[in-house]
Amino acid sequence: MTTRETDLYPPVKSFLEDQGYVVKAEVGAADVVAVRGAEPPVVVELKLGFSLALFHQCIERLKVSDDVYLAVAHKSGKPFYKAVKANTAMARRLGLGLMTVRVEDGLVTVHCDPGPYAPRKNAKRKATLLKEFARRQGDPNDGGQTRAGLVTAYRQDAVKIAVYLFEVGASKGADVARETSVKRATTMMRDNHYGWFEKVEKGVYGITPAGAEAVSVASRVLGVD
Repeated sequence: MTTRETDLYPPVKSFLEDQGYVVKAEVGAADVVAVRGAEPPVVVELKLGFSLALFHQCIERLKVSDDVYLAVAHKSGKPFYKAVKANTAMARRLGLGLMTVRVEDGLVTVHCDPGPYAPRKNAKRKATLLKEFARRQGDPNDGGQTRAGLVTAYRQDAVKIAVYLFEVGASKGADVARETSVKRATTMMRDNHYGWFEKVEKGVYGITPAGAEAVSVASRVLGVD
């Protein structure tokens, strides 16, 4: 049997009534309005699934109440659970509540309640972001591009090493680190993340054909006009 938005209403109504609310449907522009004494009204918007339009509707309802919930039909499967997690985070940021409704047995699950959002800052991520910003030379990427081909500070350091080996030839790791100012040069050549380097003998590395090809686009990668 096909689930309809109206199928979500009885479980939501029962859920709110169990908490002492008087509940009515389709009041003004709202799908559901619940009132308990002199408290601000609770507004719920019902939808079968998540959408940007649903968030827009709920944001609009914040003009009449601070207690606004999205209510969507529960579905089985990993994609739905991932969607719930992502949309719960969004709802919190917007000051909205979110609930899911399992129509087959009327189970209503509240994933977050409306309220002011105060995000906790991640000091480690902030430090990593600023470190990458400081180490990167120039501005070699286009804002909005995909991760593929993204020029990072690590890639810029790898190109510096490749350029040096291309010009000088196989060299000791300590010499490469000193001449390029890339302190981790030996480790990078040993890890060979891009396939640009090859070990010639203990502690000595040379450049591969792929590395030589990378040198041809070094000006862009290094942020040099």
